[in-house]
Amino acid sequence: MSVPPSVARIRSLSSATQFASSDRSSFSGAIHADNDRFCPERIRIQAVHAHADYVSPYLNSRTKRMFDVIVAFSLLFLLLPLLLIVATLVRVTSRGPVLFKQSRTGADGVPFLVFKFRSMYAASCQERTVQQATRTDPRITPLGRFIRRTSIDELPQLLNVLQGHMSLIGPRPHAMAHDAYYAAQIPHYTKRFAARPGLSGLAQVRGSRGETPLTSDMERRISFDLDYIRTASFALDCRLMLATARETIFSSAAY
Repeated sequence: MSVPPSVARIRSLSSATQFASSDRSSFSGAIHADNDRFCPERIRIQAVHAHADYVSPYLNSRTKRMFDVIVAFSLLFLLLPLLLIVATLVRVTSRGPVLFKQSRTGADGVPFLVFKFRSMYAASCQERTVQQATRTDPRITPLGRFIRRTSIDELPQLLNVLQGHMSLIGPRPHAMAHDAYYAAQIPHYTKRFAARPGLSGLAQVRGSRGETPLTSDMERRISFDLDYIRTASFALDCRLMLATARETIFSSAAY
């Protein structure tokens, strides 16, 4: 079965292969954004075809887009009082902006600006080192620990969904410097860009969230992402939305 070019096209971080690390078993979680090898602004992206993989037509369907818009708008309306309260608390409990904004890699490798409630001290948000958050991370504010544990910090990404940069369900977007690093470490990593990044995804409800100290941790996450891209459907999105709600309430993996 042939795959339409508009669906099959994904983006490859071509320069990433030039700086593959000799240690493929572990990752410190920190990459200097001003390092020429990993600077997001210098990542060159080229289009390639995913000949070997089937990409679900549902990913670019009107059904998925309508589902995203209706649910995202409804959640923003229902959660507006909570969003205003959290925004006020972020503002009054620590110095800095209410929202944290960072460039991430979107569908087809096109960068976009992701929104989150700021959960770290402002000075940490301005560091040139892109580092994954850890369970006892001193950069996180007291309020930040709560909104990260409950995933409230991710709610502003509903705006990204309405903009069309994200979907409710899809591969979670990573920092662009991390995309460049892992593209050199993990075969087929860039095939995850065949779908819009999501607020949640198959990997997250299967327990593959949080920091990835070992390359194998990220490999496991990517395998879930690619499974979703091959099998995505409206029914699966509905199941993953319900599973995400359950994970948000009962899981201790978020921090």
